[in-house]
Amino acid sequence: MTKTVSVIGEGMIAAIVSKTLSDRFEVVCQSELALNVPESAELIIVVYDEERSSDYIDAGEVLGRTGIPWLRGFTCRDEGFVGPLVRPGIPGCSLCADNRRLLAGHRPEESPDLPHGGRFAPAASRGSGASIPGLRHMAHMLTAEAESVLQGSESRLQEHMYIMDLTTLASSRHFILPDPLCPECGSLPDDSSQDARIALQPRPKANRAGYRSRPLASMKTAVEPYFDSRTGLMNDKMHDLVSPFASVTINLPSFAYGNEVTAGRSHSYAESELTAMLEGLERHCGQAPSGKRTVVRESFHQIAHVALDPVHTGLYSKEQYELPDFPFQPYDPDTEIDWIWGYSFLRERPILVPETLAYYSSGFGGGFVQEGSNGCAIGGSLEEAILYGILEVAERDAFLMTWYARLPLPRLDLHSAGDLELLLMVERLRAAAGYDVHLFNMTMENGIPGIWALAKNVGTPGRMNLICAAGAHPDPVRAAKSAIHELAGMLPVLQEMFGNTREGIESMYDDPSLVRNMPDHALLYGLPQAEERLRFLLDTNRPLQKFHEALGMRAAAAHADLTDDLKDLLHRFRQLRLDVIVVDQSSPEIARNGLHCVKVLIPGMLPMTFGSHLARLTGLERVHRVPMELGYADRPLTAEQLNPYPHPFI
Repeated sequence: MTKTVSVIGEGMIAAIVSKTLSDRFEVVCQSELALNVPESAELIIVVYDEERSSDYIDAGEVLGRTGIPWLRGFTCRDEGFVGPLVRPGIPGCSLCADNRRLLAGHRPEESPDLPHGGRFAPAASRGSGASIPGLRHMAHMLTAEAESVLQGSESRLQEHMYIMDLTTLASSRHFILPDPLCPECGSLPDDSSQDARIALQPRPKANRAGYRSRPLASMKTAVEPYFDSRTGLMNDKMHDLVSPFASVTINLPSFAYGNEVTAGRSHSYAESELTAMLEGLERHCGQAPSGKRTVVRESFHQIAHVALDPVHTGLYSKEQYELPDFPFQPYDPDTEIDWIWGYSFLRERPILVPETLAYYSSGFGGGFVQEGSNGCAIGGSLEEAILYGILEVAERDAFLMTWYARLPLPRLDLHSAGDLELLLMVERLRAAAGYDVHLFNMTMENGIPGIWALAKNVGTPGRMNLICAAGAHPDPVRAAKSAIHELAGMLPVLQEMFGNTREGIESMYDDPSLVRNMPDHALLYGLPQAEERLRFLLDTNRPLQKFHEALGMRAAAAHADLTDDLKDLLHRFRQLRLDVIVVDQSSPEIARNGLHCVKVLIPGMLPMTFGSHLARLTGLERVHRVPMELGYADRPLTAEQLNPYPHPFI
């Protein structure tokens, strides 16, 4: 029996496609979508010689009801677009393709996070009009794909589209990632307590000496589909050839939140690129719910028996809320807000978490606090993501605890670590950048090795004087290297900003309220006069502390299974009566490749904030008592004793 094809459209491409296919199939031609599609059609082709956006939007809605697969083609100036093949009921439609294509074309003109005024490559300029050979070539591509589908062969345009230069006839194939929020083909499940339950599974390590559950090559394969300059979730990258170590930046475009630059820093550009892309996926998942639909909206008092009390995560003081034009409203336990289900490892059951704390952009422009990426982490397994989420919370908490309490941390003897690479990293930072590196032991009562890294200019006038970073890891040497990589990667960026805005930075020194965003915190301590505020660390009269005395002898990872390492951490927090709450932020976009993203909250620990007016300390009593428990004070600290200056974290 001869198969039927419906060709909807008009122009040269539609005419050629219809004529060519009519040699083998029954072709029903229609000029407009409004006409009825034959029920016998096994494939529908919608094609015009020019872009007719409304027609394709209507096609998705109208043809979706037919259940018939359909394929599209159109031109826009001197480019032709073919695909994707849309199968009604299967995610990945023409609207997904258009949204991905338009989003990937949304590039920043210039990013302040790139060194030396670096720019991502601008979108290629387009001419106007299509050549006749180009239109004929497009018709050939559509015909070939239609024949393949009708013959039952695997389609090359399932979740893909061709983009063709209609002047040169050069064409490329691009992956279309289905959008879980697409109004045509997306379908998110309702958030539920049952789906929030977590049962930890064994995760043998990819490398006994490491802390990952998937090998590097596997992770590289998993992230590759997300990068595409024309249709990707991430659309641009730049290798920094100035930093002392290999640094790569990736652009994550967003219409809602603005373009965001993520970075990877290591000794290898390949590894740095992978890290930057993973961070990009982490940021994408952490901005707002994209894996489940929020359904709980209640006041805390109505659900207190199954909910996290926001007071324990740190709020603003009454005086902060009363500041002129303060962007947040005081927390009211009787006000209805949106809640997301997470899992409490202390209570061993699901728990409701305010959505504004579970996703750091969901409360954009509203809510009772500003939440950042604290505790957000991505991994090759759920267990891996949770472990690294805990480590990030511990790192930021230790840094802020040190800052607010002005803890005179012991300085570490680098040579005692017994790690040649660490020594070479420090030497390279001095030789290539002109900075001495000092490491301090900032391990808190939870026992997770924490490192405060401080880079000090060794004599070049006009440069950033001090830069601080931090790391936390079960292996203290890895924590130290991570912090040093962060220092090295940010040095060129901060130095350029410092040189361009010196006058404004000096104003911040005199008036800390002018510190409003993330770079301000680090830039402030580039001033020589700000060094006095770090005197509690820089006192050189204290003896050096050896790594093995302070943090334990460096050894291979304690367990062959990553989950056992995670359980060790959870046990430490349980002993301290600190809850570890996990919200699964994974979206279908990353889950398809075996990746997991989480938000870890540990109520009571200090959340990193940026902007002197946005420090969150109200309700967090640990900052008063932990310095005494660690032997740095003989009594709990008072609020008046806490460091009033903006922190120097980057």
